[in-house]
Amino acid sequence: MAKVKYYYDSETLSYRKIERKKRTTIKFAMLFILASALFGFLFVFLASQYIESPRERALKRELTNLELQYKLLNKRVDNAFAALESVEERDNAIYRLYFEANPIPIEQRRAGFGGINRYKKYEGFDNSELIIESNKRLDRLQKAIVVQSKSLDEIAILAEDKEKFLSSIPAIQPVKNEDLKHMASGYGYRTDPFTKVRKFHFGMDFTAPRGTPVYATGDGIVTRADNNASGYGKHIRIDHGYGYLSLYAHLYKYNVRSNQRVKRGDLIGYVGSTGRSEAPHLHYEVFKDDERINPINFYYGNLSADEYARLLEKASLENQSLD
Repeated sequence: MAKVKYYYDSETLSYRKIERKKRTTIKFAMLFILASALFGFLFVFLASQYIESPRERALKRELTNLELQYKLLNKRVDNAFAALESVEERDNAIYRLYFEANPIPIEQRRAGFGGINRYKKYEGFDNSELIIESNKRLDRLQKAIVVQSKSLDEIAILAEDKEKFLSSIPAIQPVKNEDLKHMASGYGYRTDPFTKVRKFHFGMDFTAPRGTPVYATGDGIVTRADNNASGYGKHIRIDHGYGYLSLYAHLYKYNVRSNQRVKRGDLIGYVGSTGRSEAPHLHYEVFKDDERINPINFYYGNLSADEYARLLEKASLENQSLD
């Protein structure tokens, strides 16, 4: 029940009931509602500024986690770049240098991407700079890996070709040391055994008993196995490719035929004394681009350092050749 209020009327010396007008009631009601609304709005505004909602707290935690993940990602990219730089250094300083390939400049390895802005879609966010930089570094890493991968593919091809080259060039002695009597004559000026005139000897003579095995000094194809060259008697010629050819003369008999493919160390014939020869021995020559060169430089494949030094000393003596 609403309280009834009175006031004292001094003219009538009595108390009169206070009558509230409807307009006044409505006015006070409106003021109250407006004040309440303003207070409520002010409360909501202050709460939104200083009090986080559960959703806002969840989003903030998610954002913090994403920032942490990006920082961890950048750390992993740093580690990947460090590992890649180590591979790149070995690639330039060892692999490419060994296979005589030009090093790849760092400008080419770290080149960026031209044209349109690839990262425009990441702009306009609170952490745009972090996101854009992370994507740039990932793109640079990916491109550097592609460049290095192509380089390794090239090195693999060069290595395969180098392996083929190393197995093809004449790199061993054609007669085993245990089968030799001695190395009779080397490359250079020697006394002819028939005319006794000093002339240039274009090969090396290995003295060995008749029938001693003779071996191919490198991979190649037999181009000749005949007795149709003046002075050489029964002889074999092997084309090793890369401009190299080896010749084995004064043989007793053959163990290969023309156009046959041979490997280094294969038995190709036997020591004899056919053709222009004074005694059983193997006359051995090496050609490079159709020019005769000193075979002494091609025995690294099966001689020790001491054996090679002794052979070099004997080959340098100016004595009489056997052919």
